Amino acid sequence: MTRPSVPLGDLMKRAGFLLPRSVLLRLRGARDLGLGLWYRGRGRWCPVCGWSSRRFRPGGTVARQDAKCPRCGALERHRFIWLYLAQRTDLFDGRPKRVLHVAPEQCFERRLKDRLGAGYLTADLRDPHVMERMDITGIRYPDESFDVIYCSHVLEHVPDDRRAMREFHRVLKPSGWAILLVPITLDRTFEDPTIVRPADRLRVFGQKDHVRRYGPDYVDRLQNAGFKVQVTRVSDMIAADEAARMGISRTGAIYHCTKA
Repeated sequence: MTRPSVPLGDLMKRAGFLLPRSVLLRLRGARDLGLGLWYRGRGRWCPVCGWSSRRFRPGGTVARQDAKCPRCGALERHRFIWLYLAQRTDLFDGRPKRVLHVAPEQCFERRLKDRLGAGYLTADLRDPHVMERMDITGIRYPDESFDVIYCSHVLEHVPDDRRAMREFHRVLKPSGWAILLVPITLDRTFEDPTIVRPADRLRVFGQKDHVRRYGPDYVDRLQNAGFKVQVTRVSDMIAADEAARMGISRTGAIYHCTKA
């Protein structure tokens, strides 16, 4: 077997905004199958797609070795959150739910749509492939519209993240829950709205389209928006050897939010 061609991935990135969703998914499926077969072996296992591989691929905005599942593209945080969704929530219990998924990840989108059916809604401000264009600081849905909200690594891009958190709280049903994840990279949250040049944001916030870096006081922001927050760390769920086999960082955490 020959190594999968890298240019296919580059072509898909350039053409992704122009291709119909069905075509894009078929291309991604063919690419993922080829990569999965190339890396297949023992040593790593992805809980999202159930694929075993000799190692994971490099992945991430700043490439990390042994990070990305070659079959489905799941990164460390994706593998952890999938375990959490399956083991610690009622998402897959078969009962109808209205689920809002903001900025859907490729490794999750098709699987969630297949399992959740008509109640599943994907949304994003810029991605043309989602079901609905949405500004999360002004969600055009009535109060208490959703049973579940999942939004991962989005709020660090949003200038008024506190308003977005209040909007999530508003549209969440009283019995519902939300998982709102951000990268925690400092001891305390830092933001400066005067930093607007992409090069300066890259230097200060670590990515040119980020507007802040979060610390553990992220929980305080969620609580100020009206949420009760339960923090679950990798060590609360997974033994060290299993975390290593699944390539899940021991420093990861999940913020499970319910209405206080």
